[in-house]
This record gives sequence, C-alpha cells and structure tokens, in this order.
Amino acid sequence: MSIPPDRRSRKRLATRQSISDAATRLFIERGFDQVTVDEIAAAADVGRMTVFNHFPRKEDMFFDREEEGREILLDAMRQRDPRVTPLEALRLLAHRLVAEKSPAVDFSARSQGFIATIEASDTLKARTRAIRSELTQLVASALAGSVEREAGDAFAHLAAAMLLATWSVALVQAHHHFRQHRDTDEASAAFLALVDKGSLGIHAAMAGTPYA
Repeated sequence: MSIPPDRRSRKRLATRQSISDAATRLFIERGFDQVTVDEIAAAADVGRMTVFNHFPRKEDMFFDREEEGREILLDAMRQRDPRVTPLEALRLLAHRLVAEKSPAVDFSARSQGFIATIEASDTLKARTRAIRSELTQLVASALAGSVEREAGDAFAHLAAAMLLATWSVALVQAHHHFRQHRDTDEASAAFLALVDKGSLGIHAAMAGTPYA
C-alpha cells in the first residue's frame, strides 16, 4: 500500500491500520462472531463512529487488504507484456506472488489463525464467497478490456469464473497441505502446481479466443 504524501492522510491511514490490527487480533483470539465493534474500538483506542468511518461492515476489518488484492490482479493485466496473453499474465502473477512471499499466498503458521477464523464463522465464509464473486466480475471486465472486447463478453466471464475457481481450490489445498505437513515451501509448490494445472484447462477451453 502506498504512503500518502500529506500528514492528514497518513494519520487517517495509520488510524485505519490500527483499527484493523486490533480487530484482527481479537477475531483470531476469540472468534469473529464473539467480538463486538465496541470492543474493537476500545482495543484501538478510538470511538465507535471512528471504526464505522473506516469500515462500514465488521467483516471489512478482517478482509482489510481486499482492495489491495484487486489492484494486484488488475495491474497484472494492465502491465503485461503485449506478447503475453491475459490468462498467462495471471498464471505468472501466481508465481511472482510466491517468489515475493506476498501475504496473499502465505502458507505458514502465521496464516493458520486467519484461515481458522474464517472456517469458524458463517459470516466470514459468506463474505469470502461474495469477494470471489466480485473478483470474478472484475477479472471478466478486465480480461475483456485487455483485448478490446465488451465487458459482457461471454468468453471473458467463462475464463474469469474458471480462473477464480482454480485459484480458490489452489489456495484452500495449499493451506490444508501446510496444516498437515508444516512445510511452507511444499505448500507453495502445491499451490503453484494446481494453478498451473488449472491454467492448462482454461487455456484449452479458451483456444481460438484472444484470451489464451
């Protein structure tokens, strides 16, 4: 996340991060549904309305890096080499995120509390599904735009749905792999193997279109 140049914006960003950090700590310690907004405000030493000014919904505090994830996906397509297809650019993105040890693909003891908190909350699981649906629409529009097609292009939506399904399965299985074997490198390799395998299927399905 870039740092705003002016003092007021930096202070606002710091307050937002403080709220998110306090909320995430409480959610992991006690469970998402057991923590109230008033308790989060107290832990962050801010007022209740300050919390809502930064986060309209309680689950937004848990998924506070969602917007950053969207920008990473979009940037991968905006900045791709013209010789690289849009779908290949997203496959390569997975490899780059692992190489850079991005928090988005962190398969370690640090990430297990985050994953367990999601698995224990119906609210967070519902929000996870909603985020996936929103990302699918976003990627579909970006894919279509990258090859100068209409946002509603059916092939773009099919490709985006398969892509998000592939990444979702790969992420879940990689976290399960780490939980069983406690090996970050092996879990990362499992994630990339599934992304690569799924990408082969997507490319085959998209043969004859400008996406593959």
